[in-house]
Amino acid sequence: MSDTTAAAAPLVTTAPAPGGAATFTERLRRPRTYAVLVASVLLLALPFYLDRFWLQAGLFAMAAAIGAIGLNMLTGATGQLSMGHAFFLAVGAYSYCILAGESSTENGHSLTGLGLPTWLAAVLAVLLAGAAGGVFSPIAGRLRGAYLGIATLALIFIGQHVLFNAGSLTGGYNGRAVPPLSLFGFTFDDTEVVVAAVPFGSSEKLWYVGLVALLLSALFARGILRGRPGRAMNAIRDHRIAAGVMGVPVARYRAGVFVLSSMYAGLAGVLLALVFQRTVPEYFGMILSLEYLAMIVIGGLGSVAGAVVGAFFVSLLPQVLTHYSDSLPLVSAPGTGGLAPGEASRYLYGAAVVAVVLFLPGGLARLGIALPRVNRPKKSGEKK
Repeated sequence: MSDTTAAAAPLVTTAPAPGGAATFTERLRRPRTYAVLVASVLLLALPFYLDRFWLQAGLFAMAAAIGAIGLNMLTGATGQLSMGHAFFLAVGAYSYCILAGESSTENGHSLTGLGLPTWLAAVLAVLLAGAAGGVFSPIAGRLRGAYLGIATLALIFIGQHVLFNAGSLTGGYNGRAVPPLSLFGFTFDDTEVVVAAVPFGSSEKLWYVGLVALLLSALFARGILRGRPGRAMNAIRDHRIAAGVMGVPVARYRAGVFVLSSMYAGLAGVLLALVFQRTVPEYFGMILSLEYLAMIVIGGLGSVAGAVVGAFFVSLLPQVLTHYSDSLPLVSAPGTGGLAPGEASRYLYGAAVVAVVLFLPGGLARLGIALPRVNRPKKSGEKK
């Protein structure tokens, strides 16, 4: 009896996990887990060591990453070309200013403000951006390809006209000031707060707001793309008619993803406004929409990680060139007669778009997947 039990015991203890899922201990041993932990600690500690310039550049990149994730779900995962992403960023930014700001006079304009709590204004601004996408969603649900791109391009011209001429709401050409965010009695303004002998200003405080917003946005998008909605979106992108035959409501999914993408853009617009501390209509133009398309192409279409990587590449490149313009060849400070950092950055990520399309269709995010497999040892029985 004891021999039988001893012989059967190994069969019970070595049973594989259901579905081949890795155990918690195995996940802890993965190099990727250590990399994530190190990166998390590094990001949390950066405000204690970086100056204001680099913190603002990082916040711009975080806001761009949030907007790029939304656009990647729309264009990369669902196959809907949108040229009007900057319009929804403007809706989010200016809605926050109007809802949170007070009525005042600035630069000759009598500005309208509702004076709502800033956290509530931020939430409502994101919802208003989604509502603006909902108004356009019937068109987005029925158009595709270049036709949808041209239709969304019209939003840029409409938005620019409204932003420049609705002076009581937007402040006209000079824009309007952005009220600082206040949450749980803590205000994210330039009032210094000393933490571990390090003075924290608005950039240091907003750093953690940006991290939380980016993390939640990425996790939510990842859950959608890996679940049933993501499979339906990919089916619509790859073969619209076949997806409809299989029972996927194509028009409803297209409209819904457009609204969701608009909300992501609205959240990015709110964060950008808080970092800039002033909204300017000229910023939310066609160039901004083209930059967001470059982000998702360079980073990788249909990938959350690709949107983040592409956003950091495109948004940080002008900042780096501006900061080091004195020591870089062919690049000079704006107004000195040479190649301005902004122009040089557009040349560089324009070349990056061409290089990615020709040689790396999966984008920069695919490098992190492909490189570890180059020298991966073969398992027993695996074909070469």
